[in-house]
Amino acid sequence: MAAILDTFPAFLAYWTEAACKPVDAQMEAWSTDYLSPWPELLAKQIQDYSDQHLDWHAIGRAKVFPHLTERLPAMKDAHQNLLESLEPVSSQAQQRLGFESDVIFVIHVGIGCGAGWVTTFTGRPAILFGLENIAECDWSDPEAIKGLIAHELGHLFHYAWREQAGKSIGSGPWWQLYEEGFAQACESLILNTELVHQANPGKDKDWLEWCLAHKAWLASEFLKTVDSGESITRFFGSWFDICGKSETGYFLGQAVINELEKETGLKEIALLENIAEVARPILEKMTGRK
Repeated sequence: MAAILDTFPAFLAYWTEAACKPVDAQMEAWSTDYLSPWPELLAKQIQDYSDQHLDWHAIGRAKVFPHLTERLPAMKDAHQNLLESLEPVSSQAQQRLGFESDVIFVIHVGIGCGAGWVTTFTGRPAILFGLENIAECDWSDPEAIKGLIAHELGHLFHYAWREQAGKSIGSGPWWQLYEEGFAQACESLILNTELVHQANPGKDKDWLEWCLAHKAWLASEFLKTVDSGESITRFFGSWFDICGKSETGYFLGQAVINELEKETGLKEIALLENIAEVARPILEKMTGRK
């Protein structure tokens, strides 16, 4: 059985009292009332913004708390679908990838740190599911939820494989392209589908078709962005977009992994180093460059 920490009932109790209060009062009660039983969960989110030199109050005031009431139905759907899918998708992932992990799934309403976040919690490998981000991204339906779970399990197994092999976790634009592409590939393998969760949102049903049609251009844009030293956030952040399409970097990353899979297995890909040297030629080929 998968271990699940479900904080959503506590959120609903808090929100019943807080919904009609000013936003600043909502944020204060979110941290002092709702999350008081789980100080580590609170600290992780605040630290995440601090590491990015961002003020979580400003983010919460602008992007999260004013929308919670309108997103509550979608959060309720996501919550139910998570409870129904966590166990079977986890079991399927372990069977298809041949790996088991002592993971704890944490369902919560956070401050925009991610629909899914692989980290640790109470000393165990953990995946945090932020219902507020899931609802915002329109990933509350059963198929999108299954895809999100499989994607995050892909990250979890990826990091575990590297740790077992004594290989570090990287950083930077090429690493992000690689690790997100790897998780996308795991998602497709676990669920035996090419339709990843970004292709399921109600607000953007042609996401995959658009990415396929603009594949060469996206590869070129990514290379230009990296070479100029600019941030690649617009390729990955759910609050950003390229031509109205969010998270196109996940598509590019999976395209890179798919090319690598023609020559080697997923486990070997999980242990790659010198990612830029591996991924750049693949993207350059996508653009038609010689």
